Amino acid sequence: GADGIGKAYAEELASQGINLILISHDRSKLEATATAISEMFNIETIIIEADFTKGREIYQPIREAVKDKEIGILVNSVDVPHEHPQFFLNISEDKLWDFINLNIAATNMMIHILLPRMIERKKGAIVNISSGSCCKPTPQMASYSSAQTYLDHFSRALHFEYASKGIFVQSLLPFYVKNNSNAHNDGLCIYSWIAPSANVYARHAISTLGISHRTSGYWMHSIQFLFAQYMPEWLWVWGATLMNNRMCRKAAQKS
Repeated sequence: GADGIGKAYAEELASQGINLILISHDRSKLEATATAISEMFNIETIIIEADFTKGREIYQPIREAVKDKEIGILVNSVDVPHEHPQFFLNISEDKLWDFINLNIAATNMMIHILLPRMIERKKGAIVNISSGSCCKPTPQMASYSSAQTYLDHFSRALHFEYASKGIFVQSLLPFYVKNNSNAHNDGLCIYSWIAPSANVYARHAISTLGISHRTSGYWMHSIQFLFAQYMPEWLWVWGATLMNNRMCRKAAQKS
């Protein structure tokens, strides 16, 4: 909740008078974000410092910190993208564990901690932010795109499991969004109506909460998602390979 779409989404919730718990590994960013949001929107913010790459050990402190809180909306936006597209064997073992711990384990564990209380109250919403890259297998982004596919399928299945208990689970599938943490923005200097800022994206996405349980969250991304779904797989792979090779060359030039 201290950067990118997560931070922008938090600001949109705060603008509607909703108190926040922000979780991130960067305490200084957390404190700065929490202070700015509290002052701007006159709401209460609590911060929890947690490094999700550490795996199972970090969840007990989170469980203790939230046990007495009535949490109505959970937004899972933790993510570790590729620094640049690369072949699977060029990714270190540590980085692979980061993909698993952040893109998959964190979402599962946070829901497992908070969902029981939502069910008791018979109301609640869970937003899992995945990616439009889940549409098709993406070479040189195999781990990342596969993790996003997992999040999408997991969210949709969870919605069908718990919708009857008053829980709304949304799979949010953005394409490119301009923010400081987006490693792929360089080389993708495209128009703002295709790649909106994180704040513009969050404003559109939050309006779909409670309405659509699977959405790209932004009108142009919905058009992109529709094309991607019906695009032949070979065409997707060809286009993704061209784009990823270009990014690899740019990364090599910078190094």
